[in-house]
Amino acid sequence: MKYIDVDGIGRVSKIGLGTWQFGSREWGYGDDYAAGAARDIVARALALGVTLFDTAEIYGFGKSERILGEALGEARAEVAVASKIFPVAPFPAVVKQRARASAQRLQVDRIPLYQIHQPNPLIPDSVIMPGMRELLDAGMIGAAGVSNYSLARWRKADSALGRPVISNQVHFSLAHPAALDDLVPFAERANRLVIAYSPLAQGLLGGKYGIENRPGGVRAMNTLFATENLKRVEPLLQILREVAADLGAEPAQVALAWLIALPGTVAIPGASSVQQLEFNVAAADIELSEKAHDALTAAARAFHPVPARRVLTSAARDKIGLG
Repeated sequence: MKYIDVDGIGRVSKIGLGTWQFGSREWGYGDDYAAGAARDIVARALALGVTLFDTAEIYGFGKSERILGEALGEARAEVAVASKIFPVAPFPAVVKQRARASAQRLQVDRIPLYQIHQPNPLIPDSVIMPGMRELLDAGMIGAAGVSNYSLARWRKADSALGRPVISNQVHFSLAHPAALDDLVPFAERANRLVIAYSPLAQGLLGGKYGIENRPGGVRAMNTLFATENLKRVEPLLQILREVAADLGAEPAQVALAWLIALPGTVAIPGASSVQQLEFNVAAADIELSEKAHDALTAAARAFHPVPARRVLTSAARDKIGLG
C-alpha cells in the first residue's frame, strides 16, 4: 500500500474504501450484505493496510456510518474515517449537532475528516464554515473538507474557514478527468488532498462493458453506457487494455494506478466483496511508466462523452419513433 500524510488526518492510504453501498438499497445489497459481507470487507481492508474509510450521514440515512463504525471495531480510532454533512440549513449549531450524531453512529470521539457533501447553491460558505471551525477548535474533527466543489468555491471555503480546507472529494477518473485542469495542480501546490470518487466510472473502466453487454441496475441510468458514449470511449479502453497487458494487470487496476500516481490524489472505490476489495488494493502496487501514464492522460483528455441531455433527448426521440 502507498500512503500520504495529511495534516490533521494522519496517514491516508492511496486506495481507500468508499462505503456508499453499505447502507444504500439502490445497489441491491440489502441487509444480508450489511450484516455479513460489509464487515468482512472492512476487516480485510484493515489487514491490507487501508486507512481511509469514507462514508456520509446521507448514505442509508446514517446506516452506512453505523455499519462502518461497528465493522471497524477497536481500529476505528486508528484510521482516517471520513464522513460528510449534507448542507441543508448548515448553520453553526446544526453543523455541530450533525457532527455529533455522525460521531455517535461511527462510535468515535473525533472524526478525522469531516466534509461538506456538496456546495449549497443558496447558502455561502461564510455561513457554513464557522460551524466547521468550531468543530476543529473543540477537537471534534481533525480536518475540514469539501466535496463536489469547484476550485473557486474551494478557495472561498478556505477564506471562510480561516485555515486550510484540507480536501475536496470529487468525481474523478480517466473517464471524468476534469480535476486534472485545476484541482490536482492546486492540491500539489497547496499541500491539499483530492479524493476521487467513482474512480472506475461505475465499472466502465474495467473494459468488460460494450454495446452488446450493458450493465443493469443503477448503472443502467449512467449515460456513459449510452451507445454513442460506448463508441467514443473505446480508444481509451484500448489503451487501458494495452497497458494492463504489458503489466500483467487488469484495466480497472491500471485506471486506479493512474489516479493515485497523481500528486495529492487518493481513490475511494467501493467493493461488493472481499475479492473486489483485494483487486482494488492490488492497484497500489502497480508502477506505471511515465510513458504509460502520459498515454492514459492523453486518451482521457481526448474522450468527450455526449452530454446527458443529448443522450436523454435522443432516447426519447427513439422511443416515440422520431429518431
